[in-house]
Amino acid sequence: MDKQLPFDIRDIMKLLPHRYPFLLVDRVIAHEPGQSITAIKNVTYNEQFFVGHFPELPTFPGVLMLEALAQASGIIAALKSGLRPDGGMVLYFAGIDNARFKRPVVPGDQLTLMSTLDKQKRDLWKFSAKAMVGNELACEAELLCVLKDTSKAA
Repeated sequence: MDKQLPFDIRDIMKLLPHRYPFLLVDRVIAHEPGQSITAIKNVTYNEQFFVGHFPELPTFPGVLMLEALAQASGIIAALKSGLRPDGGMVLYFAGIDNARFKRPVVPGDQLTLMSTLDKQKRDLWKFSAKAMVGNELACEAELLCVLKDTSKAA
């Protein structure tokens, strides 16, 4: 993909297989090709999970913060290796280490998603990632992903 920043939702949809309601990256604002990315997730009350998490105190689920970080990391892999949603190869979330949640995220917050590729060995990709709200750390984790050929799926 040879496009100037920022990447909007249409650009992101060319790089990731996720779609509504599970596409959790709204914009890419910076990237070092093959190394790191900074992206945005706008948290709004209109998202379906707020109906039950929690009605009186809506809170963005921590597992979705991790998923948003994994999706941002997937953009690094897509840009580095030429992955495309319809290309028969998908980067799957394979593991999480040292996940920490430091502050609740609520409607109206803007999550800044930052991920750095630490290591790639064959089909395994390891990232260090964090999500910020303003200058406050909301979540951090080490993410492990694996590249799989989906064209051979039954």
